[in-house]
Amino acid sequence: ERARLNQMSGTVIGAAQRVSSTLGCGFLEKVYENALALELRSRGIEVHQQLALQVAYKGVVVGDYIPDLLIDF
Repeated sequence: ERARLNQMSGTVIGAAQRVSSTLGCGFLEKVYENALALELRSRGIEVHQQLALQVAYKGVVVGDYIPDLLIDF
């Protein structure tokens, strides 16, 4: 499991570096989010954007959280 997590981390970091070096700076966050999602998908990683997740505390839903990207591995 640790090796798989390390491999996934390396893949995500590499994808983020590719997006950063290709686009440079100056765009809105959404542009980078979309580019990173595209790059991750091209590397075979399933990506969900802006997926609402319920947050529970002691078994009670206390709110929603919407991460920019959620990856499945």
